[in-house]
Parts: sequence; structure tokens; C-alpha cells
Amino acid sequence: MGDATEKGGRHPAEGSVEHLGELALVDLISNLCAQSEAGNLDLVGIGDDAAVVAAPDRRVVVSADMAVAGRHFRTDWSDARHIGVRVAAANLADIAAMGAQPTNFLLSLGLPRSTEVSWVLDLVRGVVAETMRAGAVVAGGDVVGAQEIIVAGTALGDLAGRSPVRRSGAVAGDQIAVAGRLGWAAAGLAVLTRGFRSPRALVDAHRQPEPPYQAGVQAGVSGAHAMIDVSDGLLLDAARIARASMVEIDIESALITVAEPIAAAAAAYNLDPLQWILGGGDDHAFLAAFAPDAPLPDGFTRIGQVRAHTSAMSAMADGANPVTGWVTVDGKTPEGSAGYAHFS
Repeated sequence: MGDATEKGGRHPAEGSVEHLGELALVDLISNLCAQSEAGNLDLVGIGDDAAVVAAPDRRVVVSADMAVAGRHFRTDWSDARHIGVRVAAANLADIAAMGAQPTNFLLSLGLPRSTEVSWVLDLVRGVVAETMRAGAVVAGGDVVGAQEIIVAGTALGDLAGRSPVRRSGAVAGDQIAVAGRLGWAAAGLAVLTRGFRSPRALVDAHRQPEPPYQAGVQAGVSGAHAMIDVSDGLLLDAARIARASMVEIDIESALITVAEPIAAAAAAYNLDPLQWILGGGDDHAFLAAFAPDAPLPDGFTRIGQVRAHTSAMSAMADGANPVTGWVTVDGKTPEGSAGYAHFS
């Protein structure tokens, strides 16, 4: 629609979605999403009842994620573009964590009538930018009225003939490695909850994660035994691999690099930086298990090892802490937060 204006000189991006109307809003969103279609994985893109996408592998990896205002994001902490990036990243990282290349993204929005059109378009710009960074295409979505802002995404991916990298493949003797940042988003959240906006690097990490998508894909190419997107915290997500694989995972703290901004913020708040690194989520790093002697793909750093589980059944019976019995830190049961879990 370019810079066209309505009668009376009002720009279509001004005002609320109630004023603009559904059809005009969808047109504006479609125009923004069209820039991602250069990825040519859409056979039929936005503009019909449904998209038609290529599936060269004859299998499609699919993931869905939802974000609700006040629960997953705050509009006073993050601008709309950052929120769009976060929602897209949460979906696309799950695809890469299966060892698949992200190919397509679907965006659905629930919007109160008073939502500013400019806010919606900025959110879509964030979604488009992150989708393109992952090497994927925005293929469509939906817009509905709602009592609060809800942003939902569905991501698709291609395995290129490879087996999916599941959580259940880790075996005793494997090395545990990570690609991406750990603790940055949690540290940024801690800064924001204390009413500050700096260090900017940490705040931006909370607002706008940077999953290393291609590291996940390369882990699949390299034959990773197991992998997971670290969205809820290193300990909790490591325990998910351990439970699925019926093994124990030991994290070696000496192998974890504490970045200077995290160390400085932790010192300022008189906290142990490992609290954020082990228990914090939302960085969307990739945690993977590789064969003992396998060279690690670019971007991965070894941080631990897989051990045989001697009492898996008793650990499964311990419902109080989802980490206890599955993950240790330096050979000991970890203390403090196990990570983020809904409804708890």
C-alpha cells in the first residue's frame, strides 16, 4: 500500500485496528510479509485460503508456540518489533533443535480493538526479520479480535533426508555441548524487574534472543545423538534429555564461560551468575549430546557428559523436582531454581 492515505489525509497505519478494519489490516500485514517470500519455498503464498509449501523430504517438522501479553512479554519492557522477534525465535529454534532447517512460519494474532495499527506492523516486521534470519519464509496466518494481545506462531522445517534429532538418543559416555548464549536473557529479566534498562546488552538479550539456527542444523548433519532448545533453563532442559534417554547428565561448571556483562550484573546484585546460567531460559541455545570422540560442530562447546543412570525408576517417581535424579552439577545435586514451568 506504500504511502497511500485514506480520505481526509489519514495514513492507514495510524489509529487503532478497530478504526482500520480487518481487511485493510490483513493487507498491510501481507505486504510486509511478502518481502520474506524470496526464499522460494512457497508454492502458494499469502493471498489464498491456505498456503502451499514445498516438502522436498516428504516429511515436515512442525512446531507451535504461543505468547500472551503480561505472561510472556510486557509492552512496557519490549517494543513490538522485539516481541515479534521473540515469538518467531521461540518457534524457529524448536525446528532447528530437531536438526532441521526452518522453512516456513505462520503468524496468528489476537488483538484488542484498541491496539494501534503501527504497533501491529512493527511486531510483524520483527517476525519477518527473524524468520528471514533463520532462512525461512512467512507463509500466512490469521488475525482475530481478543481481550488481550496473543501472538501465536507455527514453524515448519525440512530434514533434508536426515533423521530427526530427538531428546531420547543420548547414551552413556556422550559429551554434552551447547551452542548459543546461556543466562543472558535471565540476567536481562533480572535487570528489568529491578527497574533498570542497563546493561543494554543484557536487556536486549531478554527482549530479542539470537538462536544460532545453523548450529542446530549442523548438529543434525554431524549426527548429534540428542538435542533440545534451551527455552526453560539449562538444568530443566538437560533433565528433559536425560529423562527421555534414561541417562544422567553431569554439567561441569568449570567448562561454562561466564560472560563479563553477566558477571558484572551478578556482582552488583550479590548473586552467583550460575543462577542465571543454569536456571534461566529464553536464550534459545541448543543443548546436544554427541559421541565421545566426535568433533563438535562449529558453535558448540562441551560443558558436560552423559552417564549411565543407576536408579531411573526412583528418579521418575520424584515429582517434586523435575531435575533431581537426572542432572548433576560437578557431580552434585543442584540447588536453587530448576527452570521455568507453566502452572507452577
